[in-house]
Amino acid sequence: MQTQYTYKQIWLIAYPILISLLMEQLIGMTDTAFLGRVGEIELGASAIAGVFYMVIFMVAFGFSIGAQILIARRNGEEQYREIGNLFYQGIYFQIGVAAVMFILSYLFSPVILKRIVTSEHIYQAATSYLHWRVFGAFFSFCAVMFRAFFLGTTQTKTLTLNSIVMVLSNVVFNYILIFGKLGLPALGIAGAAIGSSLAEGVSLLFFILYTRNRIECGKYGLDHIPAFNPTVLKRMLGVSFWTMVQNFISLSTWFLFFLYVEHLGERALAVTNIIRNVSGILFMVLMAFASTCGSLVSNLIGAGHSECVAGTIRQHVRISYLFVLPLALLFVLFPKLILGIYTDMPDLQQASVESLWVMCTAYLFLVPANVYFQAVSGTGNTRTALVLELSTLVIYVTYITYIIFYLRLDVALCWTSEIVYSTFILIFCRLYIKYGNWMNKHS
Repeated sequence: MQTQYTYKQIWLIAYPILISLLMEQLIGMTDTAFLGRVGEIELGASAIAGVFYMVIFMVAFGFSIGAQILIARRNGEEQYREIGNLFYQGIYFQIGVAAVMFILSYLFSPVILKRIVTSEHIYQAATSYLHWRVFGAFFSFCAVMFRAFFLGTTQTKTLTLNSIVMVLSNVVFNYILIFGKLGLPALGIAGAAIGSSLAEGVSLLFFILYTRNRIECGKYGLDHIPAFNPTVLKRMLGVSFWTMVQNFISLSTWFLFFLYVEHLGERALAVTNIIRNVSGILFMVLMAFASTCGSLVSNLIGAGHSECVAGTIRQHVRISYLFVLPLALLFVLFPKLILGIYTDMPDLQQASVESLWVMCTAYLFLVPANVYFQAVSGTGNTRTALVLELSTLVIYVTYITYIIFYLRLDVALCWTSEIVYSTFILIFCRLYIKYGNWMNKHS
């Protein structure tokens, strides 16, 4: 298979993304590790509220993926000055979306949670978390546009620096606010939400200062702030709209998974939140290479090397396995070691072991599935990516409804849903890359 990149080149692009994503994962780990020492209710509620917020955030993240595809395409075409206009139009859009999502969440999230959460304790804690967490939307929605810029132009080392700053800020804020240090009251789960929002504000400030002082703003058209341009934004939405819908629906079904598990009891929900965070470590490693694949596929098409796409995808699958599988094996062999990070309750650790084993097994399928899916998005055919995702999610939702809501199986068996999802999305995406009409796609 033809390729344009060596494994070393892929690694040099991917490893800063890997570090930055792992640093971002540490934010969730920090919240869970602290709340796992407060109580099971807080731990379970942070799962429901955290995924609920992620559903909101995925609207912005989906737009940034589309923006990243266009930025990478212009970068591959060496039309650097056009990148700045794409970036600023994206910022305008994200600020507007953040305001809308903030208002909608403040008005309707308590009503929605009241109707769908069975435990009153979980409901109260989750509402307290979301009350403060949505303030972070104004920071995080803008920050993902900086992420799109640095990924699209393959300047990924910046993401590492930003993530380190963000994680350190989150650890400090959470420790002070959750447990009540430096003379402040102990806020518990509300403190976790406030701390995460403040950390996102620090992250955005870092991006702004770094870009102004370390990036060739003139080269990328960032030295001039353009007026709002509906025509450019419309072109961006032509690509981004489908990734926005896809990410929103995808995380909504993930939220549905947590709601179903919540009906199995507070212990099952606490276990699921721990496994979600452990899975996040593996998933961030995987997504570093999958995101790199999507960006390189877009650059290859922009540079007129579509014949190298298939070989590049296979390279990313191999290198992803090389990093993910040994880590998953470590988790399987020493489960108490990793679970002890998230909770100091021995019975909760023991209850999580079997779910951990099932989740790690799922990565045999999740690795190629996510690489191929990001490659499909990288071709610019985001509408096709949405169709493939929706087709898979219909199967996924049917499966979790049957095994969790109807059969009420053990929480460990609930995690087999990840195997079902990844198997079908891999089949669909691989068939599209092999037989689909994507080589002549223009974005």
